[in-house]
Amino acid sequence: MRRARQATAEEPAKGAAQAAQYVRMSTDHQKYSTENQKDAIAAYAARHNLTIVRTYADEGRSGLRIEGRDALKQLIDDVRNRRTDFSVVLVYDVSRWGRFPDADESAYYEYTCKEAGIRVQYCAEQFENDGSLSSTIIKSMKRAMAGEYSRELSAKVFAGQCRLIALGFRQGGTPGYGLRRQLIDEDRTPKADLGRGEYKSLQTDRVILKPGPPHEVELVRRIYRCFVLQLKSEAEIAAMLNLEGIPNEFGRPWTRGTIHQILTNEKYVGNNVYNRVSFKLKQTRVINPPDMWIRADHAFNAVIDSDFFLAARRIIEERSKRLTDAEMLERLTTLLKQKGHLSGLVIDEMDEMPSSSVYRTRFGSLIRAYQLVGYDPGRDYQYIETNRALRTMFPELLDKVMAGIREAGGTVEFDKLTDILRINGEFTASIIIARCLHTPAGFLRWKLRLDTGLRPDITIAIRMAAENKEILDYYLLPSIDMSTDRLRLAEENGIYLDAYRFDDLDAFFGLSARKGLGVAA
Repeated sequence: MRRARQATAEEPAKGAAQAAQYVRMSTDHQKYSTENQKDAIAAYAARHNLTIVRTYADEGRSGLRIEGRDALKQLIDDVRNRRTDFSVVLVYDVSRWGRFPDADESAYYEYTCKEAGIRVQYCAEQFENDGSLSSTIIKSMKRAMAGEYSRELSAKVFAGQCRLIALGFRQGGTPGYGLRRQLIDEDRTPKADLGRGEYKSLQTDRVILKPGPPHEVELVRRIYRCFVLQLKSEAEIAAMLNLEGIPNEFGRPWTRGTIHQILTNEKYVGNNVYNRVSFKLKQTRVINPPDMWIRADHAFNAVIDSDFFLAARRIIEERSKRLTDAEMLERLTTLLKQKGHLSGLVIDEMDEMPSSSVYRTRFGSLIRAYQLVGYDPGRDYQYIETNRALRTMFPELLDKVMAGIREAGGTVEFDKLTDILRINGEFTASIIIARCLHTPAGFLRWKLRLDTGLRPDITIAIRMAAENKEILDYYLLPSIDMSTDRLRLAEENGIYLDAYRFDDLDAFFGLSARKGLGVAA
């Protein structure tokens, strides 16, 4: 995992002020970027009688936001907690500090340093960061220009991706069951099939989808026949395939969700669709309406006839016709009269009823829906409801973790008996989901129970947010540093534990990555 790299240099020269340097490069392809930055910073330090005693380096990290930039976060944390042995922070230029879309965010982190008595100096800029009117104006312009550069680059990249999609080329992601990725050259001549974790190496090459092995193609067609002709539900189809011992593309049992994805994704009729979800500048994830989608119809060889696909879509749309809140509660009232009691299982067993998950989404929880129809289950089911929802999340999170490992170029095996992951045959990991608890005083707490029997090398602890509906963050806890089998986390836990906190799983996936060794001359 990438962490803030701190290196202490020799003792400062007599009379010289001590400084820390912060360097950042955006991608791993910028091989020498940080070294060039360090050379320029060293020259600046020599001219200004400064001795560099500490280095904070973010390598292969975007400057759009602070999430994932462990070194900058460590620097700010050290400054706030007065754990500094320097009075100056040296940065190559304003853009290396960050290309934040909001220039005020960049100013905020600099002000945090200034408030602690630590100056930030930009070594390659044509102004001295001395607080004068001219430097303040120029620095503000530079910050805005750095953010604008990212916006312009994002627009250009998006336009390029849209053009490639319109030409029928695949832009990332796993192909899906029954499909494979095929590498083609600039003349669209097939070159090779790409396996999991394999990528194109030439800029002029492109990737398209093609039908996979015959047995997988036939299984996809069978799924459609079962759904359209035999009117089986996704859950029934998944249960049937699992009973027959047929695994999905990741070697795991089928779920209702994986079957539903096959029945609704247009790639199975050869259509290339892009921009369903936007996450521009890594700010806010937005689900776009269909009129904003970028598409190329009949870009690939179809696995399913369009008539079958459209029939499946009509069935799903009819079944998913949106009911009003009043209609949903009316159906729940009728069911209560029929059964005399309510539960998630009772609701899900009724074909004409919306699923219990739909009631949870619409009304916030099943308990709230029960209250609206005047049903009292006789005990507090909130704890049970939350735990049930978290159990439902686990398979999806497991699939996400395994897919991320494979996309990073690693291999992973899952032991169904122990719930332990073995990565690259080298280390083990387990996943636990920590429910958020509210104390009587209004504080948030999370209880973790670590497996001391099997003792995985790393425990991925997923903290849920206050309402237990969304993920708050991740803790990557190495067993070698954990001396107890139980942890109680607060919102802030100090450097001992929060050093292992991450906003996503990129650091964990980085542990699984494999790099090819160069050939000696």
